Amino acid sequence: MADQYDLLVIGAGPGGYVAAIRAAQLGMKVAIVEREHMAGICSNWGCIPTKALLRSAEIYGHIGHAKDYGLTAEKFGFDLDGIVKRSRAIAAQMNNGVQFLMKKNKVDIIWGEATITKPGEIKVAASKKPIVQPQGPVPKNALGDGTYKAKNIIIATGARPRVLPGIEPDGDKIWTYFEALKPTAMPKSLVVMGSGAIGIEFASFYRSLGADVTVIELLPQILPVEDAEISALARKRLEKRGIKFLTEAKVAKVEKTKDGIIAHVETKDGKSQQVAGDKLISAVGVQCNIEGLGLETVGVKTERGAIAIDAYGKTNVDTIWAIGDVAGPPMLAHKAEHEAVIAVEKIAGLKVHGLDKAKVPGCTYCEPQVASVGLTEARAKEAGREIKVGRFPFVGNGKAIALGEPDGLVKTIFDAKTGELLGAHMIGAEVTELIQGFVVAMNLETTEEELIHTIFPHPTLSETMKESVLDAYGRALNI
Repeated sequence: MADQYDLLVIGAGPGGYVAAIRAAQLGMKVAIVEREHMAGICSNWGCIPTKALLRSAEIYGHIGHAKDYGLTAEKFGFDLDGIVKRSRAIAAQMNNGVQFLMKKNKVDIIWGEATITKPGEIKVAASKKPIVQPQGPVPKNALGDGTYKAKNIIIATGARPRVLPGIEPDGDKIWTYFEALKPTAMPKSLVVMGSGAIGIEFASFYRSLGADVTVIELLPQILPVEDAEISALARKRLEKRGIKFLTEAKVAKVEKTKDGIIAHVETKDGKSQQVAGDKLISAVGVQCNIEGLGLETVGVKTERGAIAIDAYGKTNVDTIWAIGDVAGPPMLAHKAEHEAVIAVEKIAGLKVHGLDKAKVPGCTYCEPQVASVGLTEARAKEAGREIKVGRFPFVGNGKAIALGEPDGLVKTIFDAKTGELLGAHMIGAEVTELIQGFVVAMNLETTEEELIHTIFPHPTLSETMKESVLDAYGRALNI
């Protein structure tokens, strides 16, 4: 069997399914190949279900401070099974939603594992993984094994948790985010290896529900990609909540015991110590799913474990494209979605701008939330930019005080000569929702003058954004 398509997409995660939809909108005949679940890791095991867990933890935390709001809640607790069940139900809803979108846009779904045999052709074999179909079994007449042809192929196979030798996850005492998302019992103590977004979010969740949490980070600061000032504030707030941190420290080995694990930790000064826990979460990054795709056969180049692409997602092989995590950092769902649209529109011959990674926002949904876009203060200085830096604390914002969320900071960085907004960095309540304002501003090449002349509604947390801009130019009004 050889079906001819305009576009074949390998992988139905955020990048893949968005690519399929955009291509269908442009009149292409499209098929998408998926080996396991529609909507990818993001909706099934990442972005969405983790936010469901964190929401439960957030509400639980608010109930614990009911008295601060003039309320009473003397008897309350949590049902771990119920929390996990809600999270998994939301993941299933997202899975079903993407399948509906495929049907709506007349995108063929091919179940199985794809290998590129030559440019314009793939072979699909039965999946080695169980297919997750919340709405029921895969229809008997669904597309699967066979040979399929297309004018263009987009690879969107994502990434998986990185495994360190000797510290391989076992699904029992050493977890990845897969196990951390569906605990059957609440660990009393937890060791988290890695303080990026994944590690910090799980540390925040489990600490909110009462676990004793220790985070071990190889680099000098937690949340290493964030501005150092924001990172320091995050550490201070998280430590206040009871989370312990060991930075510039390495887990040399993990010893499994009858009751849990013992992490043998080596610090920068050459000292060593042992940290015990019921469980260990390995959150040391992810690695791209590039194996078994036939990349070597067709000559697709890879760099540092990722598929090498240009600003439009094109590989070195004509008609083969790659987007999302498999194409390298930043490994974020919204970056994958944007790359998907860029690649498809480039294939269609439309005028399109290449991806500017400097304008990809990053968000961490711990408590407090952290969000950023653009250059950090250190990176701006390293680039030789003369800068103006503005800061505004949440304690100067009426809405933050009314919410009972006065701990936070908005930091903005401008080019002193041109007024160009180079970066924005935030910590505090709902900053993951606020950061888009600065992303839009940067995309529109806004200067401080336009931001200062913009009216922000009162009372809102967004006022902290304008005040930070004002502060960069010595004009802050509320501090």
